[in-house]
Amino acid sequence: MPATAASAAHIRRALADDSRRLAALHARSFDDAWDEAAIRGLLAGPATVGFLAILDPGAGNADAGLLLAHLHADEAEVLTLAVAPGLRRQGLAVRLVEALAADALGRGAGSIILEVAADNSAALALYRRLGFVEAGRRRGYYARAGRAAVDALVLRSVLTGTGLPLRTGGAP
Repeated sequence: MPATAASAAHIRRALADDSRRLAALHARSFDDAWDEAAIRGLLAGPATVGFLAILDPGAGNADAGLLLAHLHADEAEVLTLAVAPGLRRQGLAVRLVEALAADALGRGAGSIILEVAADNSAALALYRRLGFVEAGRRRGYYARAGRAAVDALVLRSVLTGTGLPLRTGGAP
């Protein structure tokens, strides 16, 4: 089996000092990306946890993915998850969500929630494979330039004693 980006990646906690790198990666993934100041502000908060996937820890430009989340009492909320465009569907997102699940369990969280655009079929497929189920819908939540707004689906996964209740195998 050939090595994938996920198997080669090093996942570590993201720090406020990583804000510039995280903002650059976020900008490669989203049209309405968060800037360095916004990310730094989030990571400075005591309730925020972040993870950074790095393909070659010795290289300065090998940032492959990121996940930022808030921890609220017994629940973790994914704020953003991004994988570099050329590295998608290789399992990096799974590794990042698994890192959050392990961290959240260690802090007493029993579930993870997130929201995703109803038209983001790749993300929906990933989250469903990881055991997330629809817990709500926010109508017209995501504005689209020149198009109708898209609903946000609120998804939730109850954590098991070992992490996520992964439903099926394989890299996304």
